Amino acid sequence: MQNNKFKEFDIAQQEIAEIGKILSHPARIAIIQLLSDKKEIKTGDISKYLPIGRTTISRHIKELKSAGIIKGTIDGLKIHYCLDMVKLKEIQKTLNLFLESSISSFTCNC
Repeated sequence: MQNNKFKEFDIAQQEIAEIGKILSHPARIAIIQLLSDKKEIKTGDISKYLPIGRTTISRHIKELKSAGIIKGTIDGLKIHYCLDMVKLKEIQKTLNLFLESSISSFTCNC
């Protein structure tokens, strides 16, 4: 839950903070990397590749879906997950713009 001060920052800052929040857990990073490698994977199969239980994986999948990073299609009792490349390209662009604007040739003397 965000505090009231969050909305006082500009939209770009809020967006970067949200990206940071969703990428702040190594399990979510691992799920993204796994989906990048496998291209598509069934719900139960994710636990074969990660050192966490299915309940924990489900919670992280929910976070990634909520952020629009992954999408799923239902196939009987299983859900097939894949990366939403459009959303990932948007995230890449946002982070690149942020880093390019934040990094300069200035050398700190501290």
